[in-house]
Amino acid sequence: MFPDFIESQALSIPDRQALWFNDKWFTYADLNHRAHRLAQCLQAFDIRRGDRVGILSLNHIAHVDLMLAATKLGHVHMPLNHRLGLDSLRLLVGRVTPSLVLVDAVHEPLAKALGIAWLLLSDYEAWLAEASEAPLARAADLSPDDLHMILFTGGSTGIPKGACLPYRQTLGNAADTVSAWELQADDCVIQCTPCFHAAVNVLCLPLLLAGGRVVLVPKFEPASYLALAQAHSVSLLFMVPTMYRALVVDPAFETTSLPRLRCAITGGAPCPPNLRDRFAARGIDLRLGYGMTEAGVNCFRITAEEAARHPGSVGRPMPGIELRLRREDGSVITEPGEVGEITMTGPQICRGYFCQEDDDAAAQGFRDGWLWSGDLAGFDADGLFTIRGRRKDMYISGGENIHPAEIETALLQCAGILDCTVFGWPHPKWGECGIALVVNDPASPLDLNTLRAELRTRVGGYKLPAEILLVPMLPRSAAGKLLKTEARALYAQSLAAASPIKDMSAAA
Repeated sequence: MFPDFIESQALSIPDRQALWFNDKWFTYADLNHRAHRLAQCLQAFDIRRGDRVGILSLNHIAHVDLMLAATKLGHVHMPLNHRLGLDSLRLLVGRVTPSLVLVDAVHEPLAKALGIAWLLLSDYEAWLAEASEAPLARAADLSPDDLHMILFTGGSTGIPKGACLPYRQTLGNAADTVSAWELQADDCVIQCTPCFHAAVNVLCLPLLLAGGRVVLVPKFEPASYLALAQAHSVSLLFMVPTMYRALVVDPAFETTSLPRLRCAITGGAPCPPNLRDRFAARGIDLRLGYGMTEAGVNCFRITAEEAARHPGSVGRPMPGIELRLRREDGSVITEPGEVGEITMTGPQICRGYFCQEDDDAAAQGFRDGWLWSGDLAGFDADGLFTIRGRRKDMYISGGENIHPAEIETALLQCAGILDCTVFGWPHPKWGECGIALVVNDPASPLDLNTLRAELRTRVGGYKLPAEILLVPMLPRSAAGKLLKTEARALYAQSLAAASPIKDMSAAA
């Protein structure tokens, strides 16, 4: 039987603080009791091994309860993205058919409209209190390949794909993260990214495995986040760059005392150098991470020394992941400098997608036992990897391959740029040209001619965007990923009022 790790923790460190939620600390014994009672409740609801149990809610302790109770009953934990529209959620639940969904009061109207079996979280604690402490009538006999979770990808276009995560992935990656990232029993992190996203596995699950502490908040609010970080002596941070940006502009950022903070980790999107500078000024190590719902979620590790020498690198692959960079024809890149697609295999890769046989496009992500990520990267002479963007984002201008991530990284180093995206657009002469949408820092007024001149010093002339358009903000998912389809739509809407695309190549 696969080990019930929360029961093991409850036996060895029962009174240690594990999870803070709603102004209360829960010990490891508390979490184990809650998971057991939840498993009893679900079993009384006739939920069995392999049945899918969802949650449609802001961050709530029930997310953790469901994740831990799965090791006892064998149900599949399946958090739903409450930010999806009704039509998308209706299609999604029609495909994955949850047996029960826990719902908070904010999303009760949505649950009613979906026509699913649901329980309101306001009744949740009373429901748990009625459960028996007796052994489960049908305790799960789980194997490493049994499903622990179904987590849904961003879904910027179409229905999000449900990645099927077995225990060998979730707990295996958590164990590797504890070792590779040097997590300790006295570490503490705030879980503020949405629990419906794979980011819940970045530090929350690993720290519970390490015997550490997790502070769970319903949503991210910069001022309260900083207050909690100080009150609970937080030692680790994890957020996406948009959240870090909101944090550093909060007036309390410079004065909040964080004496135990040893590392801040970011992922999901490019990290502007000025963010690293702000954290460095406070003596905080800000490292880049890379993860995929389908792999890990933590795919790379990097030491503080390596991050200092290679500030744009994500480091080396995690121990449970075998990684190869490949060209489009599938051949493996063996020399530094060349950019290729990240492909991965190993025990920490998911079992595929739910209903994958109905989705040919999704099935193409798995070939001969390898996951093709769609992400491009290169490695240097030291074996450290740097992410270079998405394969589908690459465009060809005048016969040259242009990787938007390179230009976006350069733009983020320019004065006055808070956020940006670059994508290819049809051009009558060059086939495609680059379009850049940039968000300006109001405290640093931007002159586009000056920006172009500065950008020219950072990238080759043929890579300069043909047009740079100022926008108030860019569309991003809950995980901080840029929604390029929506960004392209913003540009398309601007064409009627904007001047024709400028041919910058003549000045290159």
